[in-house]
Amino acid sequence: MDNSVPHISKDELTKKASILWDEISAKKQNGALAPKDRLAIPPQEMGTQEPKARAKRMTEVALGYSESQARCEAERCLNCKNRPCVSACPVGVPIPEFIACIQDGKYADALAVIKTANLLPAICGRVCPQEKQCQSMCTVGKSLKNVEKAVAIGRLERFVADWERENGNSVPAEIAPSTGKKVAVVGSGPAGLTVAADLRRAGHDVTVFEAFHKTGGVMVYGIPEFRLPKAIVASEVENLKKMGVTFRTNFLVGRTETLFDLLNNEGFDAAFVGTGAGLPKFMNIEGENLIGVFSANEYLTRANLMKAYDTAHAATPLYEAKTVAVIGGGNVAMDAARMAFRLGAEKVYCIYRRTRAEMPARAEEVSHAEEEGVDFRYLQNPTRIIGDESGRVKAVEVLDYELGEPDASGRRRPVAKPGTEHQLEVDAVIVALGNDSNPLISQTTEGLEVTPKGNIVVTEGQKTSLKGVWAGGDIVLGAATVILAMGEGRKAAASINSYLASEK
Repeated sequence: MDNSVPHISKDELTKKASILWDEISAKKQNGALAPKDRLAIPPQEMGTQEPKARAKRMTEVALGYSESQARCEAERCLNCKNRPCVSACPVGVPIPEFIACIQDGKYADALAVIKTANLLPAICGRVCPQEKQCQSMCTVGKSLKNVEKAVAIGRLERFVADWERENGNSVPAEIAPSTGKKVAVVGSGPAGLTVAADLRRAGHDVTVFEAFHKTGGVMVYGIPEFRLPKAIVASEVENLKKMGVTFRTNFLVGRTETLFDLLNNEGFDAAFVGTGAGLPKFMNIEGENLIGVFSANEYLTRANLMKAYDTAHAATPLYEAKTVAVIGGGNVAMDAARMAFRLGAEKVYCIYRRTRAEMPARAEEVSHAEEEGVDFRYLQNPTRIIGDESGRVKAVEVLDYELGEPDASGRRRPVAKPGTEHQLEVDAVIVALGNDSNPLISQTTEGLEVTPKGNIVVTEGQKTSLKGVWAGGDIVLGAATVILAMGEGRKAAASINSYLASEK
């Protein structure tokens, strides 16, 4: 999808889906739909805000499915007995079962099925890369020889989660009788919240320690409001509080207290470390210390967590820039580029040294960025950043590239084309090249084994080199996805449960 494609409103999509649903219902009255009938049902497009208007707003871009759209999309599922989509889900959501509930109009039942494996469906339904996970294995997509036509599992997950919240039908998870055991969870990102939920359900006393003043980790400081509304994250945290999970904010483990302090002095029987990867990478080129150069971490944290865009009330300053260059091709780069428009930029470049086909960002996020006007400069990479006499960014010099043979990642290697240097006039540069692990925990926890890059080393069940300590998420994987972090959290929780049971 690009800027030339006309925008279709959610109301128009709903009207089309209502007509289609009437046709599907009529067929169902004459018996179960055959596989060929299901394969003939067109995929349902999700409605979005109009691109030019939304590029200046912080409100959510994707508007979700209407009920008729969700029913139509659910009917595309073949309910495969071998369930290939489930094997590709990092947390093992029973996907055909929850979609079958939607087919029957039983949304509460659908949500109950999802929550057997995932207590954060409203979040996962919005930000998980389903096209690279569950949907990549969907039989419908494979039958139609197009993964983009797979059943929209993530959108259906979002639909039932939003239905629950909008209708006030949230039911707290059942909690097992108290075990008398205490577990410390360091970090309130997706891995930490998943561990906390699973351990609390097992009857343990769980306390989550968060360095920031707000809970949610990367889901709050990293992912923008227009992609994941913060009220949704707050709602999921509130559900954990209702389950009895305790949250202690402004508590930096390694500074406020060490991990050993928690285990030895505060009486915790086990600890899980899910502190993420928050140490930004830079290019180490001339000009990176100029005023107007930001890591994507800082840029997004100022906007997402500290609301720098609200200039009348925010306690953090907004760096005003009319022409912004974002370096990188992942989801964080897309978030930063799209955020730049919302912070007042009139022109935004996204500079990436490969082509669109090699970009690691979700296709949907790239399309949304294109629609909003981001100018993608493929096969280019910065060589230096140029400042004016006052030390502020005034341009970025880039070099052209071409693609050579595949490298270790399987993507074609970018090869520089000497002599092609040229400048783009900009007044801000945002570096979005990923993150390394913050070394604070490893530096203050003797005996904790880490890799040369600072990631915590784990064995089966997410166990670390220290007894009673587990780890998961980006602090182990490096920068990954919300759902992969949650998958590690589930494995860790199961291992911790077994450990605590054996420590009676």
